[in-house]
Amino acid sequence: MPTSPSNTYHVPVLLNECLEGLNINPDGIYVDLTFGGGGHSRAILNKLSNNGQLYAFDKDKDSVKNTIEDERFCLINDDYSNMTKQLRLYRVTQVDGILADLGISSHQIDTSERGFSFRSDAPLDLRMNVDTAFTAADIINSYTEEQLAGLFFSYAEIPNAKQTAKMICKKREEQYIATTTELCGILKSLTKPNIENKFFAKIFQALRIEVNDELSSLDSMLNQCEGMLKSQGRLAVISYHSLEDKKVKELIRSGNTKGIIEKDFYGNVNTPYKPITRKPITPSEEEICNNSRARSAKLRIAEKK
Repeated sequence: MPTSPSNTYHVPVLLNECLEGLNINPDGIYVDLTFGGGGHSRAILNKLSNNGQLYAFDKDKDSVKNTIEDERFCLINDDYSNMTKQLRLYRVTQVDGILADLGISSHQIDTSERGFSFRSDAPLDLRMNVDTAFTAADIINSYTEEQLAGLFFSYAEIPNAKQTAKMICKKREEQYIATTTELCGILKSLTKPNIENKFFAKIFQALRIEVNDELSSLDSMLNQCEGMLKSQGRLAVISYHSLEDKKVKELIRSGNTKGIIEKDFYGNVNTPYKPITRKPITPSEEEICNNSRARSAKLRIAEKK
């Protein structure tokens, strides 16, 4: 039975490309690891028969409001790094396909009080799971200058990371830095007007990755996919920055996110995956015009051997 269209919580990126890449078996079991507004999930459900099943994950409690009333669907309010453990509770040990649309949803960006956007005056929060206590304000006000510099350089590739960290530490001696506007005001002199938005976007990306421990969660999730996928099962992952994309690329190439190559007796690379896309799929100009947040998206698809 077809489901209703997705709402405006989050516009699904590369939707048709994901559906084609998953090569959906109508009677299969699928996992959407980043439910958000449910756009990808609804499209997958529309391709499943009454025998098919879809499990979705999202640790943001706001996403639960978008749950789909369908007996073939189950939404799990947890981090995707717990995929294997959670699915075992439903007696699911292998699936036909896994989809992950990484990054943050439009809803999270547009909900100003969450602090994900530098364009709104809001608390320095950036938590995807509001039940956790650690926020971006904790990072800005408690990390050492060396820790902040390392964070901005590693997670955002900011060339003046040391200067950025030094300025934050100097200003926080005068007052606690509590809001997005305060942070941007402190750092504004470090960038030029024509690249200001890009600079602040990178700062907030680094803070978000650290607050939510995103890369560790991504490592854990990706390394679970081999054991969870059936033979010829498909993995489709959309990434939005180079740190994510590199891990996905290494997983497909080597079978692990660290890119450690194992070879057989004849020197052939042992990897559980066959790449379906040699190069990442990117959005069309039309999609970017309709959804500017899709601009940096890269989709990689692989099949378990």
